[in-house]
Amino acid sequence: MTARRGQVQASTTDQRLLGTRSPASFVHSDPWRVLRIQSEFVEGFGLLADLPPAVTVFGSARVGRDEPDYELGRRLGAALAQAGYAVITGGGPGAMEAVNRGARDAGGLSVGLGIELPFEQALNDWVDLGVSFRYFFVRKTMFVKYAEAFVIMPGGFGTLDELFEALTLLQTGKVTRFPVVLMGTSYWAGLLDWLRTTVLDAARIRPGDLDLVTLTDDVDEAVQVILRGTGRLEPPAGQETGEQAASGGADGAGGGAGAGRPVPTDPS
Repeated sequence: MTARRGQVQASTTDQRLLGTRSPASFVHSDPWRVLRIQSEFVEGFGLLADLPPAVTVFGSARVGRDEPDYELGRRLGAALAQAGYAVITGGGPGAMEAVNRGARDAGGLSVGLGIELPFEQALNDWVDLGVSFRYFFVRKTMFVKYAEAFVIMPGGFGTLDELFEALTLLQTGKVTRFPVVLMGTSYWAGLLDWLRTTVLDAARIRPGDLDLVTLTDDVDEAVQVILRGTGRLEPPAGQETGEQAASGGADGAGGGAGAGRPVPTDPS
């Protein structure tokens, strides 16, 4: 750092450190926050370092236990556990709880990565291994670092944020061989249609970018896409993987998502 003229402090760093009358507000300063951020990374890395192969599932916290999406989440969590994957969710209620519950009921490892919010939200009762974070960006790192694939269930702003972050990482080649599956054709059809007819038509994305995601209502298909996309299952004869399609598709998009079946031309 360089400080000149009026930016030079009269006291030294040692003097300020050892001063007995330093205000308690220093713990809220940006340099102190760096240490908190560091501690969150260290804690998350330490907790999750020994995870088996895992899939991160996103979805709305506002899903009631009597809704179809909750039952879908339970079936998805169970199917992923039976395929040998741990599941990672945001650890909250709704769709996240459903996936954790399904995985745990099927004998799989259920992981929850919570976040500090203005309103109270504890980790759900079906989390076997959990941690809560202060910072969204630290939590997002854990979602990506310790997963081999993403499944996106119907959700709101938070789910959309996580979806587009995953697609951006794929599009820019920050992650490779990383399937992204959208569960719920009727829910996501309008968004995909807008991407195709507005964003793609305006040349803001490449045609191959839409191949980074697979759209389905079928839990078994979602698991098969993940298994093939992560190299754990050979594709049927004559069917190329999403990674092959992405590497050979239009404009060379994205470094390969491993998404098995591209989004259909007419998602409705």
